[in-house]
Amino acid sequence: MTTAYIGLGSNLEKPLEQIRRAIKTLSQHPSLHNISVSNIYGSKPVGPQDQPDYVNAAARFDTALSSIALLDLLQGIEQDHQRVRERHWGPRTLDLDLLLYGNEQIDLPRLTVPHPFMLERGFVIQPLHDLAPDILLANGTTVTEQLHQLDTSDLVIITEE
Repeated sequence: MTTAYIGLGSNLEKPLEQIRRAIKTLSQHPSLHNISVSNIYGSKPVGPQDQPDYVNAAARFDTALSSIALLDLLQGIEQDHQRVRERHWGPRTLDLDLLLYGNEQIDLPRLTVPHPFMLERGFVIQPLHDLAPDILLANGTTVTEQLHQLDTSDLVIITEE
């Protein structure tokens, strides 16, 4: 079994509902075990600002799936949520990013782990901090140390719709 961490994000078609549905789908999947989920946060978009704010979270689980099989599962869930990739960093119904897969460093055409932009994004590191504040990241810092280097002033915990 490998412990994996994923980031969840949505800013279209009732984003909070999209995140909650994705969490339910992940929780019910037979290949994912011991799932835990961070708080759910609201954040400003990265990239084009002509889009709605995002809803973000992170999840941790154990799996026997390979990293590519897990990526396929995550992309299948995105497709079930009618994910359309129209532009880079554009709006989306659901984004599921594989952030960490055990201690592995993966560099494949379809998959890079750790996620290449996670260290600079407060909306990723803050939810990851909720789940694993002391985990050591590839840059040699803990999640807590990395969080202190980021501006998270635009993040708000979402408690209800």
